[in-house]
Amino acid sequence: MTSRPIHIVGGGLAGSEAAWQIANRGIPVILHEMRGVRGTDAHKTDGLAELVCSNSFRSDDSEHNAVGLIHAEMRMADSLIMRSGDANQVPAGGALAVDRDGFSDAVSKALHGHPLIEIVREEVTGLPPEDWDLAIIATGPLTAQSLADAIALETGADSLAFFDAIAPIVHFDTINMDIAWFQSRYDKVGPGGTGKDYINCPMNRDQYEAFVDALVAGDKTEFREWEGTPYFDGCLPIEVMAERGRETLRHGPMKPMGLTNAHKPDEKAYAVVQLRQDNALGTLYNMVGFQTKLRYGPQAEIFRMIPGLENAEFARLGGLHRNTYLNSPVLLGDDLQLKSRPGLRFAGQITGCEGYVESAAIGLLAGRFAAADRLGEPISLPPPTTAFGALLNHITGGHIVSEDEKKRSFQPMNVNFGLFPPPDEGALKKPEGYEGRWRGKDKAIAKKRALTDRAKRDMAAWLETIRPRAAAE
Repeated sequence: MTSRPIHIVGGGLAGSEAAWQIANRGIPVILHEMRGVRGTDAHKTDGLAELVCSNSFRSDDSEHNAVGLIHAEMRMADSLIMRSGDANQVPAGGALAVDRDGFSDAVSKALHGHPLIEIVREEVTGLPPEDWDLAIIATGPLTAQSLADAIALETGADSLAFFDAIAPIVHFDTINMDIAWFQSRYDKVGPGGTGKDYINCPMNRDQYEAFVDALVAGDKTEFREWEGTPYFDGCLPIEVMAERGRETLRHGPMKPMGLTNAHKPDEKAYAVVQLRQDNALGTLYNMVGFQTKLRYGPQAEIFRMIPGLENAEFARLGGLHRNTYLNSPVLLGDDLQLKSRPGLRFAGQITGCEGYVESAAIGLLAGRFAAADRLGEPISLPPPTTAFGALLNHITGGHIVSEDEKKRSFQPMNVNFGLFPPPDEGALKKPEGYEGRWRGKDKAIAKKRALTDRAKRDMAAWLETIRPRAAAE
């Protein structure tokens, strides 16, 4: 065991995962977390790995979905975040959703209980001092302004920024189940689920039209000091979607497809609002896709227009906050190291990945890279055919060129199959007994399966090249 620690700034998902990976290599870690001394605009507790927005890790389908694939790769790599998520899952159809308090508690207990991890509650206001020869900044999109300013001074470039939003959470016992019903879309059974994992609130056309009108006219929070900051398209406020067209919501979070009203099975809803279980007790449900910047008073009034939520009481109303991230393809090396300062790495959403599991995955890689540095081992990058490698390539090598040289095209992104090298045509095999020309949906499904099969093989092979070094310590 080496006695010189690696410092990590930020105890969110990425920082927590990085600490776990480093300590499991026999290297001491000092994890610096400012919550407990100073809060943020979005966090509610001082727990490590607190989930600020949704409680969903999204799809857990590792055969046909890139997010499900990164779940599988993280499990293969002994991810603390995935272990804690699996242990605290709540029903969510084909997705992996978690009890947010139980999840944070599990991560916190694991890190507090590790003999090589020291957790220091303090705000780090500038870049790590020189005597922290190896350090990781994983402060996330809510990086304190003083540290953000220090990063900008070091890099010579302003951080890009975008708006991110939070959806409301409703007390279950205030939902009118004489109107609403339990059902997963297309009755899909997911991890820990039953096929009836969402609460569905139906709307007819008149109700939908009135709801859209109210959203568009509702009083919104203004952020004049953030003018010019774009929204992240993967987390648009519900009222912004409504402003983009009257049918936008019906083809987005309020789509009625795959759902049958248990109270009126012969009556097709024009639109449906879904709520997903938010805690293990089943006492709280969050409104899926209903992140918002509506002011609190109008927000509650408008959301009570939804049939089944007319008497809803909110455990938390929605909100909006600004996220920041680096122009990582320019500033970071392929091992997440700041080019201008060797030994200093960045991890998580501040690097320009988006999503809980993506942030944790980049934290896992940053931790492994830093551990290899400390042990004098060569850095081994994950293959680009894996979800880890595809996401890393997006962050450190993607989207540098822009037609307008004054603008940078690099934007936050979730893991998706568009980041992967295409599979060989020979890997796309027709199902046994398939007749006729092979195209369309069937071929698309086969392509996804070829990508995920290849990724899992290549991930397993990559991990095998690393394990002998760990075993030889």
